[in-house]
Amino acid sequence: MKRSKEATRLMFLLFSHTLTPLQIEDAKKSLNVEEFVYLPSNLQRIWSAIPPDIENIKDLLKPIEEFLVQSSKKDDFVLIQGDFGATCYMVSFSKEIDLIPIYSTNKRVAKEIKKGDKLIKISEFKHLRYRRYL
Repeated sequence: MKRSKEATRLMFLLFSHTLTPLQIEDAKKSLNVEEFVYLPSNLQRIWSAIPPDIENIKDLLKPIEEFLVQSSKKDDFVLIQGDFGATCYMVSFSKEIDLIPIYSTNKRVAKEIKKGDKLIKISEFKHLRYRRYL
């Protein structure tokens, strides 16, 4: 992957969703991110479907590690959210290679709608800010 210019700050996306407009705007304003890098489709399939039945996922994550090593530079951001064990592992790995692992914090807004004698609860999540993993 080539950068459009040397000083570009990237945010690599290790999560299973598409960024919302609010998340994009916040990353640009608060983190000075200029480009967002989604995983290639083969790696996205791995990240989005970590098998719950295998004991050790380190080998499974190796291609994602290699992608980050080859594509990133010191102090790029990595938005990491997903399977708890994979997230913990990739946060640690990102720090080892001088990347900045972050996550998105959200506010849940619950709405209740009454339909006849049924009550339907809808939860809406709104991005508030990015936070660095400690």
